[in-house]
Amino acid sequence: MKVMKPSFALFLLLVASAHAVDFNRDVRPVLAQQCFTCHGMDDHARKGKLRLDLSESAHGKGKSGEIAIVPGKPDASEVIKRILSTDEDEVMPPPHTKKVMSDKDKATLKAWIAEGAKYEAHWAYSPPKQIPAPSFKSQVSGSKSGEPQETRNKKPETHPIDAFIHERLEKEGLKPSPEADAYTLVRRVYLDLIGLPPTPAEADAFVHKSHGSHESHKTYEELVDTLLASKHYGERWARRWLDLARYADTNGFEKDRPRQIWPYRDWVVRALNDDMPFDQFSIKQIAGDMLPNASAEDLIATGFHRNTMLNEEGGIDPNEYRFYAMVDRVGVTGTAWMGLTLNCCQCHTHKYDPILHTDYYSVMALLNNADEPLYHIPTPDIKAQQKAHAAKIAQLEADLPKKFPGGEAAMQSRLAGWIEGESKRASKWQIVRPTAMKTTMPHLEQQVDGFILGSGDISKSDVYDLSLRAPIKGVTALRIEVASHPSLPNDGPGLTNYEGPLGGFFLSELQATQNGQRVKIARAEATNDEEEDKISDAAPAKKKAAKARKTNNASAALDAEMSSGWQVLGGYAQQHAAVFHFEQPIDFTNGFDLKLLFEKHFACPLGHFRLSVTTSDHATAIGHPFEVEEALAANDSKKREVLLRRFLETAPEMKQAAAQLSALRKNPPRGQPTLVMSERPATNPRATNRYHRGEYLSPKETVPPAVPAFLPSLPKDAPANRLTFAKWLFAPENPLTARVTVNRQWQAFFGRGLVESLEDFGYQSEPPSHPELLDWLAVEFVKQGWSMKKLHKLIVMSATYKQSSRITPELAQRDPENILLARGARFRLDAEIIRDSALKAAGVLSPKMGGPGVYPPQPASITSEGTYGKFEWKTSEGEDRYRRSLYTFIKRTAPFAMSTTFDAPTGEACLAKRDVSNSPLQALTLLNDQMFMEAAQAMAKAVIAESQDDDTRLQNIFRRCTTRPAAADELAMLKTFLQKQRDKKLEGEALWTSVCRAALNFDEAITHP
Repeated sequence: MKVMKPSFALFLLLVASAHAVDFNRDVRPVLAQQCFTCHGMDDHARKGKLRLDLSESAHGKGKSGEIAIVPGKPDASEVIKRILSTDEDEVMPPPHTKKVMSDKDKATLKAWIAEGAKYEAHWAYSPPKQIPAPSFKSQVSGSKSGEPQETRNKKPETHPIDAFIHERLEKEGLKPSPEADAYTLVRRVYLDLIGLPPTPAEADAFVHKSHGSHESHKTYEELVDTLLASKHYGERWARRWLDLARYADTNGFEKDRPRQIWPYRDWVVRALNDDMPFDQFSIKQIAGDMLPNASAEDLIATGFHRNTMLNEEGGIDPNEYRFYAMVDRVGVTGTAWMGLTLNCCQCHTHKYDPILHTDYYSVMALLNNADEPLYHIPTPDIKAQQKAHAAKIAQLEADLPKKFPGGEAAMQSRLAGWIEGESKRASKWQIVRPTAMKTTMPHLEQQVDGFILGSGDISKSDVYDLSLRAPIKGVTALRIEVASHPSLPNDGPGLTNYEGPLGGFFLSELQATQNGQRVKIARAEATNDEEEDKISDAAPAKKKAAKARKTNNASAALDAEMSSGWQVLGGYAQQHAAVFHFEQPIDFTNGFDLKLLFEKHFACPLGHFRLSVTTSDHATAIGHPFEVEEALAANDSKKREVLLRRFLETAPEMKQAAAQLSALRKNPPRGQPTLVMSERPATNPRATNRYHRGEYLSPKETVPPAVPAFLPSLPKDAPANRLTFAKWLFAPENPLTARVTVNRQWQAFFGRGLVESLEDFGYQSEPPSHPELLDWLAVEFVKQGWSMKKLHKLIVMSATYKQSSRITPELAQRDPENILLARGARFRLDAEIIRDSALKAAGVLSPKMGGPGVYPPQPASITSEGTYGKFEWKTSEGEDRYRRSLYTFIKRTAPFAMSTTFDAPTGEACLAKRDVSNSPLQALTLLNDQMFMEAAQAMAKAVIAESQDDDTRLQNIFRRCTTRPAAADELAMLKTFLQKQRDKKLEGEALWTSVCRAALNFDEAITHP
């Protein structure tokens, strides 16, 4: 081994003696970056049987027999020998890893070992503690420039945030910036709290009230309270949350069809406006369906984890993509609440953080026991409509006898003839209940009325094996009744929940055996024999030539061809039956086995059905409900009212009179649909496996639901499920949730979090710039009842927030990223705020809230060229054309062009922090996009109408776009620009539109002030 040069050894000694080494701040990042990949948590990737993430292992012998770290003796530590070696066979990290440890990092490790090599718990994995805010000894920051010292000394006690910030600035030899001017401050707080700029009148009202007033602090606080109470507050902060929720209005992937989930988006707005405590806000989204007496609002909230993408491409395995949806949900939960990169553990144990491969799937198990239904929201209005609808049906039923042609006598005569004729066709059927039911995936449960109800997961090739036994001999036919059920997709009667006709089923083949021998079935018929092949709800059955036309009927379930079969489409009040005739009578006494096979390019098993048999020699599918045919076969006079109702609804003479009744029954009032979660019943839990290398096709052992082992465990007296997990996230002993949340809020106001990586609080993250402040805020957030509005007010009331954002040469050199917060934050605004600000400046922004997504102006080709299928972007008219950007329809594969240009997410993945780019395309969009052109035209019309002279109009335009009055030199430049446009022969609205276009492109118009 080659030794160090003396000069480098001296360098190490000097660095080591400069200051005490902090393990979390200085050492762990080096070990995590350079060493943990091979000597960390992952036992499969571990080399030399050495772990450097645990002190007991690091202080022991490795595979070589050498001691890796000898506390107090760096020269005796094998780690130091290896990192200083120049021998390619000895040096660490090895050359093939392409990692080169810097001299500074080497010096840090040597100094740490010399000081005793003490390991410490990672700062983020210990509960936060709120130490008292430091006493501030120097001048109060945030004072207005030129303010007398005696006035400053009379100011209120230093804000806790300022105390922490100023203490750090003092240590760095820096001073805070003076408070921003009133126009800048009012624009800043408007944009931050409600996502909209103030009008010139609103800004003037604040400036005039606070100017020269001893109550300026109170005036500002009143403004803050007003903005927090604004309905637009929820809209502004909902957009940030929806980035995490990966919200979009389409399914994603190849087909990317529209979905109904906007009620979830509106729920988020309402919850934020109501200042719902963040713990409840979160618990409802993770497990609202499991809360006691869960309300409609609680169910809507669970849309958070229904925002996963859905692949409807032909040929895919739906259960594979359900697995990928669960992978997404685990990763999103880790990002949004825990600040952990859990997604790194899908394939293996985390390379850096103490998260095991099995931990990942245990978290998945907590979230994995839910079904994913479509929920119709039962609003009071809908309930009233349903009540009126039921009353109308009852009235129509009561009125039917009065509408029979010829009156009561004629009706009774026809009824008697109908009963006589139908009785001859009817057969006596006996319901048979399976003694055993086995399926490939779906869960079947016997109901009281003899029906069998299906639920759970389904596949493209499902099989139902049903064992029947009954003391009935001479059975000539088997009947399968199918009927709608409210628990099924689209009310059933099938379980199809994606790609194919929702709620339908496709019985490809029916096979019968007895004592291991096939039972021959001669023929079959059903009540819907003319159902043409339909592959999905999105595409109607194609009309084909008579020879090529294929009807899916009961007899097709006997042809040994899986591509044909008995199909019934989904929908409310569906009721059909198929009758299968045995070639020879069957004795059911000794048992009978029935196999139902469901196979298509989409999953299509039955969801609600009943089996019955008959010994009749003339059985057929006559189309009457069970109780009607039973009454006909038995000639039961007690059921005359049942028979009368059926007669009146089917008699040719009553076709027109019964049509309205039939239509009403099939189309009841339904609430707005939305996607929700629903915990599976205890009788049908879903097991979760560990998947080797994260591959769906490599399931291994079943894992129990649990949280990562290095964190506090779930309470022992509670079931390990979604609700317990959701509550655990907010338990006092949980070290992550409060920190992660306040850090994300801090970033919204200052452009950078106290921890830069909003999504990662693990070993790879940079330490907090102000750790004591982060913990103080986290604890305070909990103390204040997890109130987001109180947290936001706490931040914007600080002098740190109110500082001027002007960058001095000293700050540009010492702290270019504003980590120390010696000035206000300056960064480009989010896409939605830029667009909404332009619409408000133009005076056309609609205040309308909620509802389905809208379609602002954009080139139609955005959603029709280069995307699968035709999706026509029908530009909205009226006020919907100028709604807030929160309500713009989001198509994942072709998102709103302007938003994409300004770095808005597509909804395909969870996003904790947006990129902030600066591109020529953004300038071109602001100048030439149709939407901004319309805004400029509207602004020009308003400005022309409000004043007559150039100076006033120019000042009006400038203020609409920037809030503040233009300075003399700025006004002069605008007048020069105006004259150049006049020289180009522009006049009237065209002239002033060109000026408005330029003003909307000001850097100040799109930048956080």
